[in-house]
Amino acid sequence: MDTLPKSVSIVVPVYNDPSGISQTINSLAKQNYPSSELFITDNGSTDGTRNVIQDYTKVYSNVYCLIEDKIQGSYAARNKGIKYSDGDILAFIDADETVSSDWLETALQTMQRQEADYLGCNVELTLFKDTLVGRYNAHTGFPVEQYLKEQNYAPTCALLVRREVFEDIGLFDDRLISGGDREFGERVHEAGYKQGYAKNATVYHPARTTFESLAKKNFRVGRGFCQKQHYYPERYGRPGIPPTPSGPSGGDDEDEPDSLFTRFAFAFLSFAMLTCRGVGYYYEFFFREERGDVPSSTS
Repeated sequence: MDTLPKSVSIVVPVYNDPSGISQTINSLAKQNYPSSELFITDNGSTDGTRNVIQDYTKVYSNVYCLIEDKIQGSYAARNKGIKYSDGDILAFIDADETVSSDWLETALQTMQRQEADYLGCNVELTLFKDTLVGRYNAHTGFPVEQYLKEQNYAPTCALLVRREVFEDIGLFDDRLISGGDREFGERVHEAGYKQGYAKNATVYHPARTTFESLAKKNFRVGRGFCQKQHYYPERYGRPGIPPTPSGPSGGDDEDEPDSLFTRFAFAFLSFAMLTCRGVGYYYEFFFREERGDVPSSTS
């Protein structure tokens, strides 16, 4: 990639989050990079989210509203954006995230400098409400650089990929409720594409501040891993045997909690979230809904 791409398509999936998608669109609309289009995919929202997106399409000529009602899942929503866009580079972030005005330009310059085909960006968790759960979530965080080094993937909340990569190895696996970012990143690595990391291109992600919201996320993560074992047993192991936790867990020694109570609380939350992942795993194992109507987009 000798020069910066002529066009970039930013894809954002959203479900029932009118406030979050509004913040994200307002943030992305201020990008310095001139040749970018924004594709917001509503994934079957039942509130006013779709109307909010459509209102923005009247304000900004480069904002488009797509609908994915057939398949419930963020990877299906992202795939819809990939199929309908035509940018040389696909950039992915999530609804409720924000970025600085030079985020896209900085990421593209890093991608060019590193000659990367697949680029993870720095993710900074922000606390809009100071709670113990929120501080724990911010502590565990998104160690994207470690994910790339140790597991060959970056989360889809802060990711850039050249279109040719999708054309070669396929799209995200829309059968997965969670973990599709890792599955895709591993395919990218196995196909020999170069992966990179943009430390200075930061995406701001609000921390989950309630036990319920963090527990639901970990429940989905557990379900997603069981699904990956079902569809890819040669890569993830036989279904029925949950994986041993591995890889980066976020946080570091410099950020250790400064009180005994907080350390105890964090240890409890860590155990509780591991339990939620286990419950999600076995829920999927015993009650898995057959998704024969949902074709894999990987091929």
